[in-house]
Amino acid sequence: MTEDEARTWIAERHGAAGIAAMEQIVDLVVQENARQNLIAPSTLNSIWARHIVDSAQLLTHVDPVDDGLWIDIGSGAGFPGLVIAALRAQPIYLVEPRRKRAHFLRDAAERLGVAAHVTVIADRIQAVTNVAAAVVSARAVAPISDLFAWSAGCSSKSTRWILPKGQSAREDVASARETWHGVFHVEHSITDAQSLIVLASRVARR
Repeated sequence: MTEDEARTWIAERHGAAGIAAMEQIVDLVVQENARQNLIAPSTLNSIWARHIVDSAQLLTHVDPVDDGLWIDIGSGAGFPGLVIAALRAQPIYLVEPRRKRAHFLRDAAERLGVAAHVTVIADRIQAVTNVAAAVVSARAVAPISDLFAWSAGCSSKSTRWILPKGQSAREDVASARETWHGVFHVEHSITDAQSLIVLASRVARR
């Protein structure tokens, strides 16, 4: 996917407001990248395809009328969590243990005007308890089995998991099945035919 194709993809699905929000995220990330290494410099010239659409495409795997809590693990530079927050008005937790990145996420949410439905948690996902996530995402953070275990305090069998995993997705699913029951499906990313997204539901420990 080219940068022009990525911008068109956003415009067709989220209109002028979506384009404006994504442009603002790009500007914020590029500016902050000069202070801390949020994304690899080699991806700056392909940020719309590699990061913006790669994040926004996760919304195609959820019901748009679902108003449940979304939890994004390891939000880092805001991909996918900040993009999701800018395109979806429902509550979202951005979980990021690195303090400088968590500070960036809070500031970015304020500047984007989405702070009312965004909660930034500067801690590990294991610290998030006593809430029930409708959706959990994590973009290349850890093995699937670890994500399931770490999120025990904020997930249930009704939680939907959307996990971009690159080329190793099928192997990761096979490993997770040794410890976890669930319905697993692997989809191709629209930004890179070699990248895969794991969709999981009805997950429970064996």
